[in-house]
Amino acid sequence: MSARCPTCQTTYSDDARFCPRDGTKLETLAPPASASPGAPPFVPPSAPPPTSHARVFQPIGTEGRTTSQRGGTAGGPAGHAPDYSRLVGETLDARYLVTRKIGEGGMSFVYLATDVLRKEPVAIKILSPALSHDRTAMARLRREADLGGKLAHPNVCHIIRLGETSNGLVYVVMPFVEGELLCDVTNRHRQLPLDLTVRYITDIAAGLQVAHALGIVHRDLKPENIMISKNADGSERAIVMDFGLAKERHVSPEIKKLTATGIVLGTPEFMSPEQLRGKALDARTDVYSLGLMAYEMLSGKLPFIGRTQQEIMIARLRSEPTLIRAARPDLGISAAVEKVLLKSMQREPADRYASATEFAAALAKASR
Repeated sequence: MSARCPTCQTTYSDDARFCPRDGTKLETLAPPASASPGAPPFVPPSAPPPTSHARVFQPIGTEGRTTSQRGGTAGGPAGHAPDYSRLVGETLDARYLVTRKIGEGGMSFVYLATDVLRKEPVAIKILSPALSHDRTAMARLRREADLGGKLAHPNVCHIIRLGETSNGLVYVVMPFVEGELLCDVTNRHRQLPLDLTVRYITDIAAGLQVAHALGIVHRDLKPENIMISKNADGSERAIVMDFGLAKERHVSPEIKKLTATGIVLGTPEFMSPEQLRGKALDARTDVYSLGLMAYEMLSGKLPFIGRTQQEIMIARLRSEPTLIRAARPDLGISAAVEKVLLKSMQREPADRYASATEFAAALAKASR
């Protein structure tokens, strides 16, 4: 699927989200109108990574056929490879009745299910064999699942259970969250007002702080992993998704030269410099990503530009971010807010805010 920069009108055919020339968020172009009637829905050539499956937890209607509980183990008889794409009507571990598939990516499927004991909806993420055999990824998931209720928080979508059927189907149970992804909110509005940005950042920071206190670093913080959900009184709150599902990503030869391991954790647009270098990560890595997200929410752009995605990442290691008041002088952002954003995006972790809540508090104070 192509995308176009609304500023310079350049069209791109890859999966970039921002224009490498000016940092503006790209607009997704509709698929060609010549598609034949009855053809399958258009699918982007580059499927979203499994860590971004918060995207599928959208509001779900009640339409769809009714399914009944079946006997036996989900996915087929023991000893046979399970069909990860056809689980509607199955019951996992005699507890989770799968009612509808609500999304899929390259390495997982996500289903809406009913917890038959608690009589409440849950989201079930089915992991592909490639991911379920990744020892590092599974160790993170098990640790988060073991923490269970300690991660339960209004601003965190935590893992309720990590399970595995007798024929090797590995699944993650999470609360079902209705709402809209932050990336879709910013795409629709181009950029968000300062007060709304501060509110979302404060919520996200509160969720991150719970995880950081338990020694969990998100590693893949981005707008696609933040859900904006409605409370019962109509107010909104931001919820951090997919803490335990950030995966290792192999990178291009250009970036391999910058790392000791050749492997980085995170999504390119929002990775911290220490992620690019393959260094040890702590809570300040998430602070950096949160600073980039705040900058994007306020301006509709990212603070580093380059001709290619690799150049943009290298710029984070060698260059200073573009000042938000220079990038968007029309927005009237104050020097105080700009100073807070710059501190959150310092190349060295020691020069950033020590915690996400400290950053959120500083941004709220500067906005006043």
